[in-house]
Amino acid sequence: MPIRTNRGRAAVYRRIWGFPLRSPAHLVGSAVAVIVLIVAIGIVVPQLLGNPNRSGPTPVRIPGAGQTTTTPTAPSSSTASAPPSTRLTAPLLQPTSAAPDPAALQVARQWATAWATHPAGITNAQWVEGLRPFTTEEYLPEMSTVDPANIPATRVTGEPTVTQSYTSSLEVLVPTDGPKLSITVARTPAGWRVTGFDQAS
Repeated sequence: MPIRTNRGRAAVYRRIWGFPLRSPAHLVGSAVAVIVLIVAIGIVVPQLLGNPNRSGPTPVRIPGAGQTTTTPTAPSSSTASAPPSTRLTAPLLQPTSAAPDPAALQVARQWATAWATHPAGITNAQWVEGLRPFTTEEYLPEMSTVDPANIPATRVTGEPTVTQSYTSSLEVLVPTDGPKLSITVARTPAGWRVTGFDQAS
């Protein structure tokens, strides 16, 4: 039968609110029912609302960091397969030709004279000391391996002839009573110095 008076509704409300307080069993049962209802709402509501798919990389929070970063994505096949560029960005520098420096020619002649000077009994150390004023420090160790007794010349027989001349180096042919010497002379902070030689035919 429908409740038509305010007094009747109040009696029904008192009976509903007072149910958990009638006994400890009613109180525990009511608490369990409330907890179950809250858990069910927490599970069902997100499923009903759905989780829209996000495009792009998933944010990742680094522990201890104050900012959020994104996971890197794999490079596309077009960028991954592109070979590195091997084209030169600038042309190689070429040495600048220049008229031969007389001081460089003088050093080449003095070096050739010292090279051909090896009287009987001279040691390698004495022979190298004669070359030292005209030779770079980097080239002297190679000359220290030469036995002066095996040098097939005893004197210079002519003036140096320039074969190539640049602002910082030149190549000179110096005749001896043995082979001609092809000598490379370079400009250094200490002046012109011999950096190498070869026996020309």
